[in-house]
Amino acid sequence: MAKEEYEIVVGLEVHAELSTKTKIFCSCKTEFGAEPNTQVCPICMAMPGALPVLNEKVVEYAVKAGLATNCTIAKESKNDRKNYFYPDLPKSYQISQFDKPLCEHGNITIENEGEEKTIGITRIHIEEDAGKLNHNEFGSGSLVDLNRAGVPLIEIVSEPDMRSSKEAERYLRKIKSILEYIEVSDCKMQEGSLRADVNVSVRKKGVTKFGTRTEMKNMNSFRSIVRAIEYEAQRQIEVLENGGIIEQETLRWDDVSGKTFSMRNKEDAQDYRYFPEPDLVAIKLLEEYIAKIQKALPELPESRKQRYLAQYHLSEKEAKMLTSSKYMSNLFEQALAICENSKAVANWLLSDVSRILNEKELEPEQIPFTAKQLAQMIRLIENGTISSAIGKKVLEELFENPKDPEEIIKQNGWIQISDEGTIKQVVMKILENNPQSILDFKAGKDRALGFLVGQAMKETKGKANPKMLNEMFLEELKK
Repeated sequence: MAKEEYEIVVGLEVHAELSTKTKIFCSCKTEFGAEPNTQVCPICMAMPGALPVLNEKVVEYAVKAGLATNCTIAKESKNDRKNYFYPDLPKSYQISQFDKPLCEHGNITIENEGEEKTIGITRIHIEEDAGKLNHNEFGSGSLVDLNRAGVPLIEIVSEPDMRSSKEAERYLRKIKSILEYIEVSDCKMQEGSLRADVNVSVRKKGVTKFGTRTEMKNMNSFRSIVRAIEYEAQRQIEVLENGGIIEQETLRWDDVSGKTFSMRNKEDAQDYRYFPEPDLVAIKLLEEYIAKIQKALPELPESRKQRYLAQYHLSEKEAKMLTSSKYMSNLFEQALAICENSKAVANWLLSDVSRILNEKELEPEQIPFTAKQLAQMIRLIENGTISSAIGKKVLEELFENPKDPEEIIKQNGWIQISDEGTIKQVVMKILENNPQSILDFKAGKDRALGFLVGQAMKETKGKANPKMLNEMFLEELKK
C-alpha cells in the first residue's frame, strides 16, 4: 500500500524554560553556561530534610502563557510527584502537575496550505527541570551537572491535531513566537530553553482510531523535528505494510544518520505513580489575579500583524512573516526608527536576511548585527553611496564580521561610481562589444537593455550607479 494511503498523526509536548531569575523551588540562579554544579543548594540537590518553596513568578508566567494560548485558567491546582529514576534526577522523582494543571483546553491557529487551522492545547503545567549528564567523549563514564535541576519549566501539551511534519513545525514556531512576545522564555533552542517531545503515529486514511504512537524525546531543532517525523512515519508505514506491529516506545533521533533508535518502552501515566506533593500547598488563584495578568499581556503576534498592515501598509504576507518572530519584528521597528523606509527594511529582512539565515541554518535571534547597522546600510543605498548589488555584499559581510557598514565599504573599495565621465566610458565599451544587443533593442526587444546594464554592472563589479547606467544606455541607443 502506498504512503499516500496513510495519514500521519502528530502531537507535541513542548518544554519551555521560564526566564525567572531563580529556580522553581529555591533561590539558586538559572543563568545558562555557569561552571558545573555552581548554581546548586540543598533543595535542588535533594539533600535530606530540604523543603521546596514555590516561586510565585513561575505561576504568573504559566498563567500568562495559558491566557496567550486561549486556555482556561484553573482557580485551584496542585503539584504532584512524578516518580522515575534517572541519574540526573537527584530526588528520583520530579515535581510536576498531573490531574490538576494550571491551564487547560486552549488552542492556537496556524496557517495550513493558505488556510487557518486550529490546533488544540490539552494543558499547560509547571514542573522542574532535571539536571544534565555530561558524557565522557571516550565512553569511560558520565558526570552529573545539577545547575539545571530545579530550573522552572512549563510543558505545553498539544492535542494530536497535526497531520504532517510541516504542520508540526508551524505549530512549534507559533508557540515559540507567543512565548517570546509575552517574555516568559528566551526560547533559545540551541541552549535547550525550548525543546519538544514528538509523538508520531500513522493510520490508514478514513480510520478514526489512532495508531500506536512512538515518542522522540528532547528535540531542539526545527529541521531535526521535521526530518524525524518524516522518517518515523515512513518507518511505521513500512512495518505495518510488512505485517508487523508498532511498539509503544521512546525513541532517540540521530541527526547524523537520519534515523530513530529505540531507547526504552514508552511509559503510561500509571508507570510514574503520581501522587500529590506533600511538601507544597495547593495553588489557589483569585479572579482578580488572573484578570490583572490578562490586562498586562503585551502585544501578541496577531495584533502586531494588524498594526503593521494599517501603520506601514505592508502586504498580508510581509506582515505575517515579520511578526512570526519577535526578534525579527523588533529588528524591523528599531531599524525604522533610523531610516524610516518601511518597505525597504521589510524587503531586506524578508529577502536577503532570511535567505542567509536559511543557508546558515540560523534563527532570527542569532543575527549578529544590530538594527542600527542594517539601517545604516539601507541609508547608504538610498543616498547613492552604494548600489543594491553592493548592499548584498555588505550584508554578507555583516553576518561574518558585524561592524559599521561605512567601514566595510571603505575597506573593500565598494563606493558606488556616480561620475558621469566614468559611467560614459563603461557604456560606450559595452555597446561596442555587443552590437547584436543594439539591433535587438531597435527591433523592440526591451530585454536587451537589461542585458547591457547587467554587463556594465559586471564590468564595474557592481559599483556603477544603476540609474545613471539605464539613462545613459537609453540615451545612446536612441541616437
